[in-house]
Amino acid sequence: MISKPITIGISNGLEARPIALLVQVASQYASNIYLESQEKKVNAKSIMGMMSLGLDAGESVTVSVEGEDEVEAMKSIEEYLSNK
Repeated sequence: MISKPITIGISNGLEARPIALLVQVASQYASNIYLESQEKKVNAKSIMGMMSLGLDAGESVTVSVEGEDEVEAMKSIEEYLSNK
């Protein structure tokens, strides 16, 4: 399992469209992927869960990934969230 703090670099934060794209990115991997913010931990493959976080640009989240492709999954999630 790997865990890492990531700052949201998407200019409008995580609204409906960016969340849908994040779920698509996360769903490409077999690993379990979770985002945690302010004591809330949600599955990154769940649109409704991700909507409940209400993350804005500049906020920091902790991403946890566990599974056979966790390194690749973490890299993709970090690139997407930090908008690189």
